[in-house]
Amino acid sequence: MLTLLLVLSIILVLFSGFLYWQILEQRKVIRQIMEQDRIDESGADPELVLTLKVLDPIAVAKRESRSARILADRLPVMVSKMVYQEVMKELEQELQEREIDVYMQLEYR
Repeated sequence: MLTLLLVLSIILVLFSGFLYWQILEQRKVIRQIMEQDRIDESGADPELVLTLKVLDPIAVAKRESRSARILADRLPVMVSKMVYQEVMKELEQELQEREIDVYMQLEYR
């Protein structure tokens, strides 16, 4: 019985040592990954980007334009694109009036 306890104790000590070694190895790997993925050393902040999505461009088009009421059901993609272009134009005008320089582009996702 005593030898069985001694063997189990040795196994537990060896297993504990193995787990400790695994923890040290994982810390090394994490440290290496963090060093590789470091944000630019110059301390520059990440770039902020504003995304705008018109939730129901067809409804906007129908509300704002008499011709869109006719076209919206037949050419929804074209009408949606026109709504975005108009929203972009109006935003640009408003921001120019307030002397805010912006770069705007329309992206398809």
